[in-house]
Amino acid sequence: MSQPWDRPQREVTPETAVLSRRTLLKTIGAGALAAGAGAGLWWALRPSSAEDVLGDYEGPGADLYPAALNPTFSSADRPLTVEVEAARYCNFYEFSSGKSVWRSVGRFRPVPWALEVAGLVARPTTYDIDELLRAFPLEERIYRHRCVEAWAMVAPWTGFALAKLLRRAEPLPGARFVRFVSFSRPNEATRQTIRSFPWPYTEGLTLAEATNELAFVATGMYGRPLLKQHGAPVRLVVPWKYGFKSAKSIVRIELTDKRPATFWNTMAADEYGFQANVDPTVPHPRWSQASERMLGTGERRPTLRYNGYGEWVGKLYADLRGESARA
Repeated sequence: MSQPWDRPQREVTPETAVLSRRTLLKTIGAGALAAGAGAGLWWALRPSSAEDVLGDYEGPGADLYPAALNPTFSSADRPLTVEVEAARYCNFYEFSSGKSVWRSVGRFRPVPWALEVAGLVARPTTYDIDELLRAFPLEERIYRHRCVEAWAMVAPWTGFALAKLLRRAEPLPGARFVRFVSFSRPNEATRQTIRSFPWPYTEGLTLAEATNELAFVATGMYGRPLLKQHGAPVRLVVPWKYGFKSAKSIVRIELTDKRPATFWNTMAADEYGFQANVDPTVPHPRWSQASERMLGTGERRPTLRYNGYGEWVGKLYADLRGESARA
């Protein structure tokens, strides 16, 4: 029996994720339009302007942006992705199985917000989002971002190193993993009403990965607070791993002695591994990972191992072989 997570390749491969208008209209037929689907289809198919995609949500702490650029992470050896292209095409499974997430986040209310840091720590703390923004000095970092679906972008993130947050919490000796838990609001995120999925969204890192200098708590992007579709008001960015590891709209960070179950690994462990390091030599079961398509330009580039961040993270995996999306 098929399961809800057995998604067809057309839903996860960029080149075939979106039907053309002509194909879709032909598929649904004129009868469906006459039956009242016309208004909804007009909204789904109409051209989207930058104003539509970016919206009018401002987010908390707008006065803190833009932050100073960290010179260590000031370039990515390729052009920045245009902001509206990144905002128009992204994943946020709580709201949509497609890419036009911006159309589905209107009900979402990222303010007020609290982030709890708990588990095996000496100093458990719950931060109001405004407290969090002022507790750790913000900086901007330019990172490459690689989706497991073989599309990629380069974006300027604003936030702070995850290690700073964890150090302040004072991990206890038994802590070995870090679990990230996203929000649960079925009245705002309609796909969370599908109870066969393991909501809320969860992700995890080893403590060594979480305290690596690259691991980043992002509160902003493109010089302003995160948009809703990007995981407002606070998300994780782990640039050497496939994008599904970078949990969005986080409400809890928990240190634990056991490897945590994670959303995609729970649903399809053979396709979405816990480790999920970018590796061009290990294909996804349904497509190659050897190259990637850049958002906005469609340019094809060779995929880089660890997404090009091997000098920062390679030592974490020196004793392991075949690290990949399925590891």
